[in-house]
Amino acid sequence: MPENLNTEPAAEQTAADTATDTALATADGRIPPSPVPVASQGGDLGHDGGGSLLRQIFTGNSLVAFLSVVLAIVLGGVLIAVTDEKVGAAATYFFARPSDTLSAIWTAASGAYVALFQGSIFNPNAQTFEGMIYPITETLTVATPLICAGLGVALAFRAGLFNIGAQGQIIIGATFAGWVGFTWHPPVGLHLALVIVGGLLGGAVWGGVVGLLKARTGAHEVIVTIMLNYIAQFLLLFLLTTPAFQRPGNTNPISPLLDQSALYPLVMGEQFRLHWGFLVAVAATVFVWWLLNRSTVGFEFRAVGANPSAARTAGINVSKGYILVMAIAGALAGLAGVAQVAGTEKVLSGGVAATFGFDAITVALLGRSSPWGTFWAGLLFGAFRAGGTAMQADTGTPIDIVLVVQSLIVLFIAAPPLVRAVFGLNPRKKKTKKAAVAAAEGAGAA
Repeated sequence: MPENLNTEPAAEQTAADTATDTALATADGRIPPSPVPVASQGGDLGHDGGGSLLRQIFTGNSLVAFLSVVLAIVLGGVLIAVTDEKVGAAATYFFARPSDTLSAIWTAASGAYVALFQGSIFNPNAQTFEGMIYPITETLTVATPLICAGLGVALAFRAGLFNIGAQGQIIIGATFAGWVGFTWHPPVGLHLALVIVGGLLGGAVWGGVVGLLKARTGAHEVIVTIMLNYIAQFLLLFLLTTPAFQRPGNTNPISPLLDQSALYPLVMGEQFRLHWGFLVAVAATVFVWWLLNRSTVGFEFRAVGANPSAARTAGINVSKGYILVMAIAGALAGLAGVAQVAGTEKVLSGGVAATFGFDAITVALLGRSSPWGTFWAGLLFGAFRAGGTAMQADTGTPIDIVLVVQSLIVLFIAAPPLVRAVFGLNPRKKKTKKAAVAAAEGAGAA
């Protein structure tokens, strides 16, 4: 009997693999699945279906994330060309001289991205070495709060919770840290430590409230976090009008400057804004990696995120996990507030959080909710933010194009099959077709 008659077709094997995964995750349908998609939890639960390394590479989350960025940049270049006046002028006589239009498109798109690179990574046109490396220091500075807040969002995702409240957690963390920074006057070293603790405590309290309500009342964390964002924003604006927070002799809603002892030291001198907050962000990334992959608490978080009912059956205190994970996530977002108030801004104002809390959601999604993925995604979005201004100034390209690129990245991250279809990377489909052809040939030979 030919060997291929004893070989299970790839389509049937794929169906069996899927059924096995579903059965293991849901106890044959008796336990509801996690509310957070597995793709956002950073895990790869698929089978290799024959041990193909190529299949593992082509279906890996990292490749999809990378190709999503590439595709978003390409489409962003198309939008840049469409909005460019020179391209529009050349397009009026496209059929007479199409090369002019194509050249204008290339010039517009490449010029914008070169300006983006020079404004975020390295500027070879600067007169001094400090000027050449200034863009990368700005990228790291802007990326610092994105990384810290993104880690908070990613950690909650891994526990099955949608933490949409990083914005409010940043604000409360910055409020606590700022108040300690300009009100207390302890010795150097101790003052900065107290500022950091204040930011961690503020963010942890604001995030812990969400976990507590989720655990005790079943309140949906998305609704609670969104409402707490508004509460935090307007609470800060109110506090900045009170004598305890408002700068003396100033009617604007702004606090006194933080004491020098309360500020993060600068990493590369006074000519750069890069401060030790970035080093704290790196340490936070290592901590979250250790927490998720090397600690019992992290294992419980991941178990709760995969299936709360199964985790409860296994003896894990799910309610405690919700409270703890949201408190830690809030503390990480509070670190972003410390970076802003004690590092970049050096003062507490109504716009201290900017939109970092909302951008952190995108960063966590792009990073697939893994600590180091979130770190690199934060650097990428920091480069977009730092280089967007230079791109607009040098080429006249609307800075909103950068926001469009960021949004496209999220869109493609949320639709991996679309990305694979665009680049022709669907090894499972190819393998199924190849197996069907082989089976047909075998049957014919028999």
